[in-house]
Order: sequence, then structure tokens, then C-alpha cells
Amino acid sequence: MFCPLKLILIPVLLGLNDLTVSPSELTVHVGDSALMGCVLQSTEEKQVTKVDWMLSSGEPAQDEYVLYYYADLNVSVGRFQNRAWLVGDISRHDGSLLLQDVQEADQGNYTCEMRLKRESLVFKKIVVLHVLPQEPKEFTVHVGDSTRMGCVFQSTDKKQVTRVDWIFSSGEPAKEEAVLRYHHKLKIPVGSPQNWGNFQNQGRFQNRVNLLGDISQNDGSIMLQGVKESDRGTYTCTIHLGNLVFRKTIVLHVIQEESQTLVTPAALGPVVLGGNHVVIIVGIVCGTILLLPVLILIVKKTHGNKSLENTKKANPEVGDKLCPLAVLPCKHIYTSITTREVIEEEDPSGKSEATYMTMHPVWPSQRSDPKNPPDNKSAGGMPKTEQAF
Repeated sequence: MFCPLKLILIPVLLGLNDLTVSPSELTVHVGDSALMGCVLQSTEEKQVTKVDWMLSSGEPAQDEYVLYYYADLNVSVGRFQNRAWLVGDISRHDGSLLLQDVQEADQGNYTCEMRLKRESLVFKKIVVLHVLPQEPKEFTVHVGDSTRMGCVFQSTDKKQVTRVDWIFSSGEPAKEEAVLRYHHKLKIPVGSPQNWGNFQNQGRFQNRVNLLGDISQNDGSIMLQGVKESDRGTYTCTIHLGNLVFRKTIVLHVIQEESQTLVTPAALGPVVLGGNHVVIIVGIVCGTILLLPVLILIVKKTHGNKSLENTKKANPEVGDKLCPLAVLPCKHIYTSITTREVIEEEDPSGKSEATYMTMHPVWPSQRSDPKNPPDNKSAGGMPKTEQAF
């Protein structure tokens, strides 16, 4: 039986200078963390002298360094500073890379190159990283609903999850409460009903929180049922893989159920108006409002004309007018028209005489005396007339 060392020596005997392991694929969301494994299985206790991580977006000219390890010095490069960490145990030929706060531009092929002391062989491992849009970190649910809160630590290596913690905070550190806790030695979540006695301050989440994720897949997602208004706050998930820790925070907003008004048949109208009916009614109302001033003016004008006619009929001989000589109202007395025919000799021209009425103003100071009526007659007792030729 061949040992792993012999498998490593075969490429050297064939004239090859490196050993490439089949690529792995990893899919993560923007903002999450990704653990990319690079482990050399060997029985020889040889020291790892150099580890390089490089990213290729598809073209060699666009290759860039992510991290390198040399002479016990671990350095992340360029835009990966403070985001890329060498988390493997170098003494055990483990040069795994932890990439935090993954960005969309981080998508591509990551190549790990590992060299051993006094060995010309170069071990290579390729990880294809796919980046998906960011998952929502804030949820809004109604009181009484249920909500799923995801928490997955993406890794190419199937490392054992040692612990999962879910902590709730209402905004003040003193009010932090434990929601659920999983420990690999217990085999079941501490937050489940069978183990409530092993965990403090979990009373109000009892029987309302279930662990949905597959722990073997580094998935610590939970389901919160029967959401209450007091559940509003921040939930922090922590997944432990040995010495590695992955954290994710979710903000939960809780709103009251919309009130539903009961409608009885008696309250319903006989006809339900559609959109066209509403438009027609609005048009009629607007038209009426616009025409209302015109209608008011017409009514006022008509009413005024009728009042004037009634006044003239009631007092046909009286009118108010300013006198030309005094600022006082004066009255005009209209004398009746004489219809007496005047028979005289016809004028040669054939024209007959005509009579017309004269109007004599009565001044306020010269009011007529009932005992001495004005004399409008001539000396002969006939009404004064004037001739018009």
C-alpha cells in the first residue's frame, strides 16, 4: 500500500515540480466570511517554509496577492489587509485562509501554494469563490408571526462545530439574554426544552426557538415562533470551529397586527361604486363648485329685477331723485294727459295740433297746501296746453 509520502514523490520522479489538488467551490454572501482550506497531508515532519495565497479573476495579468507567509511572518496585501488571515496550524501543514467581510470584487479563483523545507515540490490548492448579494440583516415581522434567522459559516473543510450561541439584546448590555446555545458534547441544543435547566435567562424564549440549521454543514440558523413585541432588538449568532469564530448580527423589528374592522351587511351600501363612478361623481362635484358663483349672480340679478318692477307698480308716481338745487330728495308730480280733442280749423298743411304733458317739480319748501291746490288752469278754466308746431 502506498503511503501519502509516496504519492507526493511520484510527481517528482516524473519530472514535475508541483502537486495540484482538485479545486473546491465555495458560495458566500456579501458581508459574510469564507474559510478556504489548504492542508497538505504528509507523514513527514517537515517544516512549511512558505505559503502564498493569490486571486485570479480569469486573466493572468489580473492576478493579485492576497496573503503570504514566510519566516514566521504572516502578511495580508493590498485591499485584503485586515480582512485576510492565515488561520491554519502551520506546524501541521495547514495554511487555510479566512476571508472576512467578503465583497463582490472578491469573486474568483484563489490559489494556495505551499512549500516545505528542503523540498522542491510545491503543493497547490485552488478554491473557486462565488459571491452572492448580501442577505438582509434587518427583518420586520408582525406580532404572532414566525421568522427564520440564518447563520452559516461557509467553509471548504468540514470542520467540527464545537459551539453555537444566540444572544438577544434590547439595546443595553445589562439586558442581554441568551436565546439558544448548542454544544457538541451535549449533542442537542441547550435551548431545547430538554435542557432548559442547564441555561439561565432563557425563560421567555422557551418552546419558541428551534435550531433549523445542519450543524455538520456549519449552519446554526434558528426559527423564532410566536414573535412578541418584546422580541424587538438585536440577535447575535456566534459559531465556533475550534479556535475559529464566526459572528453574524440580525436586527429584528416587530410591529402590531393591523386592526381589522368588522363590516356587517347592514353597514354595506346597496351599490359598490367602481373607479369610473367615482371619477364621474368627482367631476360633477367640481363642475358644480365652479358654476355655483355664476348661478348665485344670476339668481341675485333676477331677484333684483323683480323687486324693482314690484316697487314701480306699487308707487308709479313716486321716485327718488336728487334735486338740482338742494341735496334733498324731491318728488315729481306727473299731471294726467288731457285727451280732449281740439277742433279747430285745419291748417292748410293738414297737420293737427298736438298736446303733451309737462312736469313741474315741487320744491320741498313749496309743498302744496291741501286747502289751496295749485292752479294749473288758465283764466278760462281750461288746462294749460302748449302747442307744438
